Amino acid sequence: PYGKSGTMVSDAMQHVGGIVDDICLIKTMNTEHVNHDPASKFLHTGFQIAGRPSGGAWATYALGSENKDLPMFVVMSSGNPGGVPIDASTWAAGFMPSHYQGVQFRSGQEPVPYIDDPKGLTRKDRREMLDAIGRLAHVQHDESHDPEIPSKISQYEMAYRMQQSVPEIADISMEPDHVLDLYGPQVRQTGTFARNCLLARRLAERNVRYTMVVQMGWDHHGGISDRLPAGCRDVDQPTAGLITDLKQRGLLEDTLVVFGTEFGRTSFAQGTLKTNFGRDHHGGNFCVFMAGGGATAGITYGETDDFGYNIVKNPVHIHDLNATILHLLGIDHLKLTYRSQGRDFRLTDVHGNVVKGLLA
Repeated sequence: PYGKSGTMVSDAMQHVGGIVDDICLIKTMNTEHVNHDPASKFLHTGFQIAGRPSGGAWATYALGSENKDLPMFVVMSSGNPGGVPIDASTWAAGFMPSHYQGVQFRSGQEPVPYIDDPKGLTRKDRREMLDAIGRLAHVQHDESHDPEIPSKISQYEMAYRMQQSVPEIADISMEPDHVLDLYGPQVRQTGTFARNCLLARRLAERNVRYTMVVQMGWDHHGGISDRLPAGCRDVDQPTAGLITDLKQRGLLEDTLVVFGTEFGRTSFAQGTLKTNFGRDHHGGNFCVFMAGGGATAGITYGETDDFGYNIVKNPVHIHDLNATILHLLGIDHLKLTYRSQGRDFRLTDVHGNVVKGLLA
């Protein structure tokens, strides 16, 4: 048990346990999908097949941007894919204009490739080239009315501004040691979950609307006694550090942090002693937690049976979670629609209810 709330947290997540009174823990998440690819797409887009906009695209479509020098939606990944990589369909714009899709920041000091101009090309040359392309594109758009043309011009212009803004984001040399120490020792290594959490805070400070930080390598069908604690070490302190850092800067009030996954694992062992036991996929119930952004701090929502296998009180479906996230962002999920192929689409499809018990 951790915190004033006495919430039970695994010893493998002691740093998250230390901030448990700042988080809103949902114990009764559930989904119909128990294979990684459709379950991951379902979590992020509300549909199990590629082609729908991700939650980040929906949020940026609804809210726009408050920083014209950085993308509205940024994606960073780390960890070992372990045969289960996450693909771009989970941060895609789907049938929306492409400038709503997530921009992936790579590991290293150069998060975006080709950010520098080629040798011999000055910034003035680049500006003149973009202006010329823009004039031609406007002529083409007047004739074709293709919505992708202004999207492409918008992305060209964003890339031009990112030549100055992205290197500044990636440079953490001015961060004091006491801040770096919040995120743990791996924050000093590029491409780690810890570094990406710090970059997420730096993006939030600069009013980037939506950031998605992914840690891969959780498919523990075997070797769970060794692999699970190691995986938890990679994410435990950085997650707690991010929430603590946002809180001490006064950013947590209007920044929503969601820590989750596409499905859970069985409460019983899979495999044999020889394979060092693992656990299989389980969509019946699993945990997600939120912090800040209007979510109630220090509560545990929902109850399962004694085996953590079935839900007995207050189930929360993926569509309910997405409806609640949008609500906390100030968006009515029933009214946030986009017309494609003759009908209106929603992130929550024709489902989803805001879970009022999670709202502060």
